[in-house]
Amino acid sequence: MKQYLDINHDDVVSIKEIIQFFFHFVTKVILYVIFLLLALIFIIFLFYFGDLLYNIRSGEDKPPLFDAYIIVSPSMVPTINVQDGIIIVRSSPDDLKQGDIISYLATDSYYAGKIITHRIIGIEESEDGVLFYRTKGDNNNVADAVLVNESNVYGKVLFKIPMLGYIRQFLSTYFGWILCIALPFLYLILTEITRVRKLIKNKKTESQKQNLNEENIEKI
Repeated sequence: MKQYLDINHDDVVSIKEIIQFFFHFVTKVILYVIFLLLALIFIIFLFYFGDLLYNIRSGEDKPPLFDAYIIVSPSMVPTINVQDGIIIVRSSPDDLKQGDIISYLATDSYYAGKIITHRIIGIEESEDGVLFYRTKGDNNNVADAVLVNESNVYGKVLFKIPMLGYIRQFLSTYFGWILCIALPFLYLILTEITRVRKLIKNKKTESQKQNLNEENIEKI
């Protein structure tokens, strides 16, 4: 009976250690992902404000070097899904080509004033050398009704971050902030405190053993 109880106790300890290890691992992964996203956003903002200050000082009116948007329309599915985040980079008109995905200010009556992200399917040039882009959503049956003037293009899509919109929405809630940021940080802090206390305790124990051994040697 005693042996049976001992085995069960060991099993419980083992399961507890596995759960703690798993939770610690998941917590670290979540925090690392959040840290990488924040670091990426910080770097983009550095370039953004640096370029903005340069344009202000030089008197140039240009779109930001980098910008980010959350997609709310299914027009680019499956290339870019709803709630995906996109990072765009400013591109000169001559660098844009057919097949590029661009974000631009819509001027047609239905979407006027909205920022649209569609693919270039054709390029036309006016008599005075201004470029116009014919665009279309990958998920749309027809091309956009109005050509996009080169001056209304904010930039070309550099890459996307899947489901970033859902993550942003969740983190903006009280529960999401506590679950994904506050609790993981608190857990890691408590874990480190526990680890440091164990190290101090072990050092004290070793020191006491060493003192005891020295006293025994002196008695001999």
